[in-house]
Amino acid sequence: MLNTWTIVVSALGYVGLLFVIARYGDRHDWARTSNFWRPAIYSLSLAIYCSSWTFFGSVGLSARSGFEFLPIYIGPFIVLVAGWPILRIMVDVAKRQNITSLADFVSARYGKNQALGALVATIAVVGLAPLISLQLKAVSLSLKTVLPQLNDTTAPGNMGLTDSVAPIAAIVLAGLAMLFGTRHITTTEHQHGLMHAIAVDAIFKLVAFTAIGMFVTFYMIGGIGPMLDIAARRSDIGDILFSASDGDRWLAITLLSTFAILLLPRQFHVAIVENINANDIRRAAFLFPLYLIAINLFIVPVAVASLDTFSAGTVDPDMFVLALPMHAGHSGIALAVLI
Repeated sequence: MLNTWTIVVSALGYVGLLFVIARYGDRHDWARTSNFWRPAIYSLSLAIYCSSWTFFGSVGLSARSGFEFLPIYIGPFIVLVAGWPILRIMVDVAKRQNITSLADFVSARYGKNQALGALVATIAVVGLAPLISLQLKAVSLSLKTVLPQLNDTTAPGNMGLTDSVAPIAAIVLAGLAMLFGTRHITTTEHQHGLMHAIAVDAIFKLVAFTAIGMFVTFYMIGGIGPMLDIAARRSDIGDILFSASDGDRWLAITLLSTFAILLLPRQFHVAIVENINANDIRRAAFLFPLYLIAINLFIVPVAVASLDTFSAGTVDPDMFVLALPMHAGHSGIALAVLI
């Protein structure tokens, strides 16, 4: 069982590590001049697309709708594999026009129209509000999953603590955003340290999700064969996995994710603004799709194991990836997933 101080110290230690990496990346240029490390860091920075929703929402959606999570990643896969020349054109335009945001990019097409730029910025802010709220909700729910005592409002000194988790997380994340994102005065200066931190975080995400996936698939279930046996034995699980998919829904989500990998502000920043060498895009067209495949390998096994372990309605499906290792008594894996 995890306790509050273990989580706090681990989280602060991890954030501190990222900050050290960012500082190191800003002060040393070996990575940005290396034809090996620079494309690798750029490719991994694109994995910022895989937010906390990838950890929690993908498994939750798979537990509800089988393979319906796939279109969210098919779009980015297509863009990088087949559409990377478009991304390269966007980078070339951004470099010529000294573009530092999506609003700049759109307004530059119409003579640097300030009113249009302001409109795009406003739409981006409004559109991002629900996404940010989902991230904060993920933080709050994950903490409540590994620290069930937070849900006990009758405990002494715990009244109102449950409701304060999200605001506290918002304040902490806002502070981190200022430390990581506003440390350069010149807007056109690349934030190499930030890209280094994002790349390391992407590796940690992949390692953590692979760890929970292998633990569930080969330790809890016993392999792919037993997983299929569960689906065959449990008709309710089999119906979820093998039910007919809605083609129109798949197409719509694929189109949305295709645009999202280019037009989400965070994606535009790492893919366009922070690109140092346009030649790195071709390498990313190979590396980033591999990352997407790797981080999605164990989503269905985790969903199947969770549906077989927990009774319906007892655990939020979006929290299965945390609840499973906690239920099995492997708090170390749960801590890695939480971080």
